Amino acid sequence: MTTEAATPPYKIIDPHVHVWKNDPKFPWAKETSKPPAEDRTVEMLIELMKANGVSNTVLVQYIGYRWDNSYTLDVLKRFPKLFQGVARVNPTDPASPDHASKLAEQGFKGIRISPGADASGDWIRGPLMAPLWKRVEDLKIPMLLLAPVTRMPDMAPLIEKHPNLTVVIDHMADSPVGKPELLDLLLALERYPKVLVKISHTWQLSKEEFPFRDTFENVKRLYDKFGAKRLMWGTDWPVCLSHTTYPRTLSVVRDEMKFLNEEDKSWILSKTVERVWKFS
Repeated sequence: MTTEAATPPYKIIDPHVHVWKNDPKFPWAKETSKPPAEDRTVEMLIELMKANGVSNTVLVQYIGYRWDNSYTLDVLKRFPKLFQGVARVNPTDPASPDHASKLAEQGFKGIRISPGADASGDWIRGPLMAPLWKRVEDLKIPMLLLAPVTRMPDMAPLIEKHPNLTVVIDHMADSPVGKPELLDLLLALERYPKVLVKISHTWQLSKEEFPFRDTFENVKRLYDKFGAKRLMWGTDWPVCLSHTTYPRTLSVVRDEMKFLNEEDKSWILSKTVERVWKFS
């Protein structure tokens, strides 16, 4: 399936995709008791990119592999002009800063951590965070945060102590529709100029069918606060397939968010991404 709109006067770069493959060369983590039944390989992704005018993509390490980033690394080596990669490290491992350094040497351009909302994610307030964040800052690569909006107050002290670190908040911190007081927790991070936000996951947060208009108020508030130069989209393929299609995740931003003008979209769909990940 291809999108119907005319080719825009700017590149389209997808900053958030996962790939995986059932292959003994790339073993699933022991925590992954039920691996995905179907592969979502890089070859499948490339076909979607071609069909929808997406020139480049940032691959984010799939959680099913946990801290073994080898499949993503394999893809990066095979297709260096198409992709850049974000790795995962174990945030409860004191050696995680050194792991981040090794991953950066291998070519990864970012680290992602994912504190949950409950006590299992309280490590975000623990002593292992300062050395990890400092190392990522020194490596001059971004820190990606997959965390619920209720965790945003825990991020502020870390962000404040590492002012040169680019921080990307994934999926609008999954702030729910109809609870503006929760979105305020994310909006409060606007005071830190190196914090960027992905306006993705509208399809998951919505209680409606495509184009998920009930989420637009949250997106509009983020746009009014951060501005287009600090926002980026993202398909989150293939996770999005539980609710929608790859082309529709593009269309919802490019075609349906009427409060965005063409200049805004050139940032959200491309130039903001290139502030973080430079593609040749």
